[in-house]
Amino acid sequence: MPSSQNPPDLIGQSKIFLDALDHASQIAMIDRPIFVAGERGSGKSLLAMRIHFLSTRWEGPLVRVNCAEVPDTRLDAELFGQEAGAGRRQTGKIERAQGGTLFLDEIAGAALHVQEKLLRLVETGEYERLGGNETLKADIRIITASAYDLRQCAFEERFHRDLLDQIALDVVALPPLRERKDDIPLLAVHFASPAAAELGLKFPGFTAEAAIALNNHDWPGNVRELKNVIERAVFRWGEGDADGQITEITIDPFERALGPFIARKRPRAPKEAAPMSPGAISALSSGYQEGADLRAYLGELEKTIVAETLARNGDNQRRAAEALCLTYDQIRGIIKKHSLTG
Repeated sequence: MPSSQNPPDLIGQSKIFLDALDHASQIAMIDRPIFVAGERGSGKSLLAMRIHFLSTRWEGPLVRVNCAEVPDTRLDAELFGQEAGAGRRQTGKIERAQGGTLFLDEIAGAALHVQEKLLRLVETGEYERLGGNETLKADIRIITASAYDLRQCAFEERFHRDLLDQIALDVVALPPLRERKDDIPLLAVHFASPAAAELGLKFPGFTAEAAIALNNHDWPGNVRELKNVIERAVFRWGEGDADGQITEITIDPFERALGPFIARKRPRAPKEAAPMSPGAISALSSGYQEGADLRAYLGELEKTIVAETLARNGDNQRRAAEALCLTYDQIRGIIKKHSLTG
């Protein structure tokens, strides 16, 4: 945990990453709500901490709430507090953040009735404890973050559109690790050195083969996944004779431990798609009008077909992929492209 004088270190030297840090530093001094966008594991919490410690509220508390981790029945009281009923009064996170920053991580996970209260808080700075009538005043700065596309959530009426406008005076977008490949060696060393020290050993570096394996992976779990992979590699290296550089990089520990079992249970390859009949092709093309953007039309068609197939299969992506003769990775790419699940 960084001291109140120093923001946390965010490791990286790629331009896209440094641009995001620079943007965050510039808006840190503006005492207004900020939204941090980024995939899971990309470092949104660390960036929110950096904004707080570079702001005028750096001496105040930084209080974090992960809205996706707290059940809907508890989030209201967790944030706003609760008047004494059968027990004692509960102090909410808003009250604890007084004079400092309230960081609402994964805000897309907040129920709509909680979003309504947050909207009032952001607009007026006022709120009441759950079960109370006294209007309280909050002196806080609110930073929010989410891995979901809140615009899509608002379009689907799962997120309050007015709240979306209020929480984003500015938006800082953290790039995924696959877009900052130059930072992988730097991060790998950053995570490997303390892991080796924990074993009482000195980190010897990675072989060229290991470096290639790290660079070739797509890192869907971003920096968090990289950290886990590096620590796993160091600990396995330390279990051996710990001679020479680290060679083995195991992305999936289950693959190593359960290899033969997983091979038997691995999902079947997608079935080969049957060729479309002339009638089916005609039906698909009937909605297109000349002069319209063909790529946009095909994109919307793809989005509609995948969304409907997911709905018919209970949102099970593997079953939907099989129904569409796609691989799991292919349907995941389509879902992400069209923000079908945020």
